[in-house]
Amino acid sequence: MSSIQDSRSLYEQDILLWSEDTVAKLKARNFDQLDFEHLIEEVEALGIAQKRELISRLIVLLEHLLKRLYVNLPNDYNGWEQTIRTQRGELEVLLDTVPSLSSRWGISFDKAWKIAFKNVRKEYPRVSLPEMWPYERSPEAILDRDFWLES
Repeated sequence: MSSIQDSRSLYEQDILLWSEDTVAKLKARNFDQLDFEHLIEEVEALGIAQKRELISRLIVLLEHLLKRLYVNLPNDYNGWEQTIRTQRGELEVLLDTVPSLSSRWGISFDKAWKIAFKNVRKEYPRVSLPEMWPYERSPEAILDRDFWLES
């Protein structure tokens, strides 16, 4: 069995061990024995995961902003505000760690808004919600402003 086949079977058997082996080969500049097929796949997956995390965290944030702004359940406000703070913090860390995600903010916001709106509308069918986000949607505004204090 060749070493490339060994690496491929290692990938399928234990991805952590495969990743450690791949890093060691990269550091040693042992490119001839790299499993390029899976290495490319994993690098692509890393980028996709970052984009998905941005959208996922925006969905949760927008759902809770919608609830806090439009659902009149004062006993739930504290929990919603806690979730808003948590997601804002996580989004700040994500954008600081992966600055290029900022260029995807608009498209990610649009995708997240559609899902968040649909989810909150299903959860609270009697509550009137705006079809479009009625406030500023820049990262700075979404991550910092307490919109419910402005209403």
